[in-house]
Amino acid sequence: MRTFKPRSASGALGGILGALAMSVIAGVLVTAAVTPVVALSGHTAKTAVDIFEKLPAHLDPGQLAEPSTLYATAADTTVYELATFYDQNRESVDWDSISQFVKDAAVAEEDPRFYTHGGVDILATSRAVLQNAAGQNLSGASTITMQYVRNVLVQEAYSILDEEERDKAYEDAMRQDADRKLKEMRYAISIEKQYPKDEILLGYLNIALFGRQIYGIESAAQYYYGKSAKEVTLAEAASLVAIVNNPSLYQLDVPENIPANQERRDKILGSMLRHGKITQAQHDEAVATPIEPNITPRVAGCFVAEQNFGLGHFCDYVLRYIKQDPNFGDTPAEREFRFSRGGFQIYTTIDLDMQGAGLTAMRETVPALMDGIKVGGASVSTQVGTGRVLAMVQNRPFNDAESFLSVNPEYTTVNYNTDYDYGGSHGFQVGSTFKPVTLAEWIRTGHSIRDVVQMDGRTVQLQSFRDSCSPDGVYGYGPWTFSNDNLGVRGNRPVLTAITQSVNGGIVSMQQKMDLCDTYKLAEKLGIHRAAKQEHDPNFDNYGTTRLTRVPSGTFAGTDEIAPITMASAFAAFAGDGTVCTPVPIDRILDSDDKPVPFTPSKCTEGVAPEVAAGVAYALEETVRTGLADHARSPYGVPHLAKTGTTDDVIDNWTVGASTTVATATWVGNADPICYDNGVCERVSTQPFGGLMFADQTIWPAMMNVADQKYGGTAFPEPSAASIRQTMVAVPDVKGKPFDEASKLLTDVGFSVSDGGEIDSSVAQGLVARTDPEGGAEVGLGSGVTLYRSNGQAAAVPDGLVGATGDDAKATLTRAGFSSVGFVCEGEGKTNPRKDLVVSSAPASGAEARVSAQVTLTLACEDKD
Repeated sequence: MRTFKPRSASGALGGILGALAMSVIAGVLVTAAVTPVVALSGHTAKTAVDIFEKLPAHLDPGQLAEPSTLYATAADTTVYELATFYDQNRESVDWDSISQFVKDAAVAEEDPRFYTHGGVDILATSRAVLQNAAGQNLSGASTITMQYVRNVLVQEAYSILDEEERDKAYEDAMRQDADRKLKEMRYAISIEKQYPKDEILLGYLNIALFGRQIYGIESAAQYYYGKSAKEVTLAEAASLVAIVNNPSLYQLDVPENIPANQERRDKILGSMLRHGKITQAQHDEAVATPIEPNITPRVAGCFVAEQNFGLGHFCDYVLRYIKQDPNFGDTPAEREFRFSRGGFQIYTTIDLDMQGAGLTAMRETVPALMDGIKVGGASVSTQVGTGRVLAMVQNRPFNDAESFLSVNPEYTTVNYNTDYDYGGSHGFQVGSTFKPVTLAEWIRTGHSIRDVVQMDGRTVQLQSFRDSCSPDGVYGYGPWTFSNDNLGVRGNRPVLTAITQSVNGGIVSMQQKMDLCDTYKLAEKLGIHRAAKQEHDPNFDNYGTTRLTRVPSGTFAGTDEIAPITMASAFAAFAGDGTVCTPVPIDRILDSDDKPVPFTPSKCTEGVAPEVAAGVAYALEETVRTGLADHARSPYGVPHLAKTGTTDDVIDNWTVGASTTVATATWVGNADPICYDNGVCERVSTQPFGGLMFADQTIWPAMMNVADQKYGGTAFPEPSAASIRQTMVAVPDVKGKPFDEASKLLTDVGFSVSDGGEIDSSVAQGLVARTDPEGGAEVGLGSGVTLYRSNGQAAAVPDGLVGATGDDAKATLTRAGFSSVGFVCEGEGKTNPRKDLVVSSAPASGAEARVSAQVTLTLACEDKD
């Protein structure tokens, strides 16, 4: 940080004289110190000045290593520090942020002629040359500028990623020989030509080591005295400057060091008095002041974020996000190295209000530990259309210290909300929250949510599932039996019912009309993937990858293990016109100069077409209004869509949903299997554990209620007419066809077929006698059609009965095979079949009846009275 304070006349002159003087005395210096080195190396030079002039002159102080810090911004724009990370605890400050006592102490003790020499103190250097000739080292010749140079060279060494090269560069920077001293002098003169004196002193105070990982006067003042460098007293300033000479001997956090520090402090105070920087009274008071440090460590790591905000897991997620970002380096090691030294100001996306509501609800419903189950709970919210991660909570708090975890089992490093590569678990089966994905493919392929499908659990043939990704074009062969959890919905019902009531059979019926490969491709477009690589079954083509496992059961039961953040992002697409955005926990990053730092933002793509998203949103909003997700209703009138999910034996429980602004996925269940004394390990049902199986129904609304108040939400887009209208089709006329042929004709059109058994019919035995609804009737696509087989024991009642005499009509019936004919009068009187005419028959002409059944003829009888 440049002060641009003008160099004093003496300082400017000193810089010129320094350069000239060094040229003049270079011969002396080289003769006394360098010549032996040259001789040993076999080199020659015309003059000592040549050797000095050929030494490197340019030194760039560069960017010092500084801590990187994560921040959260509250609703009132207050910025809170979440956590800090560093290799070197340094906070560079400007000139006015450092007490004058500190500046005067450093100059008085380390370099009294600092403001008059040109980087090299000629008198001190000459004295050092003589000392060297006497066998002593050259340390006494170092000016503040030269010490600054050495610190810069040390920091350059520390900035090397390769450990071997770093150690070599450090050793080179710390060498105590004539060659290193001459290079320091050459660099010091160059520095003096480029920078004002105050800026050099400022650089020295910001770069110096004060013990442990404490670098720079500001961090030293904060650590040792709990105050800023501007606020330290004279005694404290001298005590801090004393540390720089030998940190391990003088640092104040070691009680045994206090006497040695005090001795050097008093020596510095004496130098300040001698050079007129303080008065005798100030000196005496400072010397009489006992050294009483106030050690205030700057705690690094995500545990701080956990303690203060319950954001430990989110903090860890941000770090892993950065360390996987190629903007910060080509390899993980480079990214880690740059992050720990970069001085980045990382402003996160977290919403502290949503986070607080989620934490409260989680802690009230899902404990960190429970006997009999390794319980887990997680809930994460993302912003629709941006992917910004607004909240991330779980039942077990964060800590990554092994020693701490060994005695505090309620803590964990595992983030249940994220993928394995981002510090997460291996994910959890998502159950029926996958059903909307199958619905999306249903709508995409031209179907309607009002189409009727068969709902029952049943046995179907695997070859009934088309799968263009499989060699044979079908998923497999042989019978497959599945069941419904919801046994209250049976028969043929609209697809909308399959979604709102979460009926497995309906989803299976839908998938039988689509391509299994396409359904999973759509899921992938929505960003849905496994939380970790599939490594339990090499027979599947996704083995060793995070691709979903392509199985029929997955279309309704969500059998893959998926992270909550992935499901939140997918449902955000249903609420946001089909746009899916990758999750991002960072709003912006600034460097130590407040300049923007590039990072990987959210990538938004079309997961499904807007009209498909609107159709899914319509069905999921209805699921909230009248279905199993009624707990997702907003008390503020904000429209919500949602879907619940429960896996086999109630091992996992989910609610995933969204408004048009915020999406939230909540999971509660088994974090891991529990192992018994007999060696058996298993995940257990959540049913016996109080309200655990309903906890998601408390946590999800708690977070979304805050979201509704802060971010609002509008009505979801109107679905297309095609996606919600019932498609009407005519029932094919299959009378007289074999049952199997008739069944295929109907299923090919889209009807579901059931067998109504045998009925009396004139159709040949075994063929279809009739259908219900009848052939030609207009009914909803997917409706059930019942086929009735003929028993061959019926005949059609012949025409020509009405108007004939009773006897003639009877003769006609007898010829048609009917053996039992009866007569009744239309009014009063007695029947006279020979003369009376037939006015009707039962059954009527054209109707079919068993030939042994009686046909009754009604006659127009004459009144015989």
